[in-house]
Amino acid sequence: MSQAARTKRHICAVMVDRANYGRMKPVLLEILERDELMLSTVCAGTMVLSRFDEAYKVVEGDGIPVTEKVYMELEGSTPHTMSKSIGLAILEFSNVFRRMKPDILLMIGDRYEALGAVIAAAYMNIPIVHIQGGEVSGSIDESARHAISKFAQFHCPSTRRAADYLVRMGERPDTILAVGCPSSDLAKTFTREAGVELLNGRGSGQTIDPSQPFALCVFHPTTTDLIDVEDQMLNVLSALGESGLQVLMLWPNIDAGSDRISKAIRTYRAAKPTDDWLRIVTNFEPDDYLAILKDASVLIGNSSSFVRDAGYFGTPTVLVGERQASREMDEHVTHVSPVERDVSDAIRNQLSHGRYAPSTLYGDGDVSRRIVDKLVSIELYIQKTLHYVFE
Repeated sequence: MSQAARTKRHICAVMVDRANYGRMKPVLLEILERDELMLSTVCAGTMVLSRFDEAYKVVEGDGIPVTEKVYMELEGSTPHTMSKSIGLAILEFSNVFRRMKPDILLMIGDRYEALGAVIAAAYMNIPIVHIQGGEVSGSIDESARHAISKFAQFHCPSTRRAADYLVRMGERPDTILAVGCPSSDLAKTFTREAGVELLNGRGSGQTIDPSQPFALCVFHPTTTDLIDVEDQMLNVLSALGESGLQVLMLWPNIDAGSDRISKAIRTYRAAKPTDDWLRIVTNFEPDDYLAILKDASVLIGNSSSFVRDAGYFGTPTVLVGERQASREMDEHVTHVSPVERDVSDAIRNQLSHGRYAPSTLYGDGDVSRRIVDKLVSIELYIQKTLHYVFE
């Protein structure tokens, strides 16, 4: 490392899936513009897996160097393999941080892969800045998110309520650096259209005509409730088929239960081979995904992006099941149980309503600058002390 580099504050940013990167991208680009900071990045989790399109290449394509890649996912998509993957993450990230020696670990979200990185950093006395802490959602992700917040020295929550919850959890008010999600910075001026090539350039199935109404469906497993996950997916598919819409569907993530959801999708397609309304894709690049969120007629499923990012565009959303049930939601979201009739009715009502006014619940479009200003100026510390709140 050069003498000039040693005089800069060294930020290590870890990204463990494509959504992680999409929301952290504005912050990373802002860091690269600051003379006082040096950026290293680590891509891990599904970011480095070929079956998820090796999303680290998207990071590199955006002009952000990838310093390290961490392979830590065990195949199986079960609670057992998720748990063991956290152990591998701790081992691998410990080696990475020993080589890097960063001044700050910058983390976002609530993934189990991220939890492994945070545990390694905390026990190596590396101060942690956590983006998106303090939120309430559902599934094991909520526990992981709160655990990361308790390890982190500094916080950048996405909403005022989340900031208040962090204080109630014992975090000092002066450690909350900024409020708002960085993805709002991208959405504020986002104009890209979801055209024919974007919608149909990958995946298989029906060709989507963007001049006609189309839906986006993303349905991940709720890892704490996997009893009837196949039936839930089949109910959603039946409701989509009844809607008469063209449907673009993403395969589920790598969480426990995802193989069972994928099997349900394949079973449905095998039983109805003549259906011509469904196209299935593994993944989209972050900017492509935002364009689809913006231009879709309705969103159906349980992705957090449907609650957060879609609100910036006012896209009507049918949120299915318990995975995101407790998140702060604006009026564009209708929450239903994973029952075919409930989903069908909600799709019909949301299509009838049409677009909603854009929401700033999760950010005002000037979040990254505020976060990076604080990364430059904060006084770092290691030992945390519980901040008592008396009412």
